[in-house]
Parts: sequence; C-alpha cells; structure tokens
Amino acid sequence: MTILAATEVLARSTTTTSVGWIGYIIIGAIAGWIAGKIVKGGGAGLLMNIVIGIVGALIGGFLLSFFVDTASGGWWFTLFTAVLGAVILLWIVGLVQSRR
Repeated sequence: MTILAATEVLARSTTTTSVGWIGYIIIGAIAGWIAGKIVKGGGAGLLMNIVIGIVGALIGGFLLSFFVDTASGGWWFTLFTAVLGAVILLWIVGLVQSRR
C-alpha cells in the first residue's frame, strides 16, 4: 500500500457531515437502538446504544464513502449510515461471541 493510498483511506474514515456533536449523540442513540432491534431483538441501554450508533456511523461512513459522497449527507443519511454500520458491528460482535 503506497503512502497516497493510505492517506486516501484515512481521509475516507474521517469524513464528517454537518450534523454536529449533539446530532451525532442523538442519531447514535437512535441508530444503536434500531440496530439492536434488527440484530438481536433488543436494546443495550442508552449509553451503549449511543456508543454502538456512533461507532456504527464511523464504520458505515467509511464503507459508504467508497460509493457516495458521505460529507454532503444530512440527518436522514447520517441515521441510515449509522444504522447500517451499527448492524454490521453487532453482527460481527455476535459472530465473535458465538465462537467462544
């Protein structure tokens, strides 16, 4: 991997939208709750839902940045991205836990 390619990957992972920090916390809580309902049928508590949703938004934003301009998204696109990433995150965590 060249330095240019590594820089491009890092640039994709740090792309943010115009939602703001309070918006990320609210969207993170909603996305974590929705992802919990989709993957395992229940929520994980408010704080864990926020963490799952925000980490999911980073994962979803990184993956979608290869296909669309994620920086121009608003509330609904950020929520969709966060839910997508949170579902992927919970699915991977479920796979790791089932192997134990």
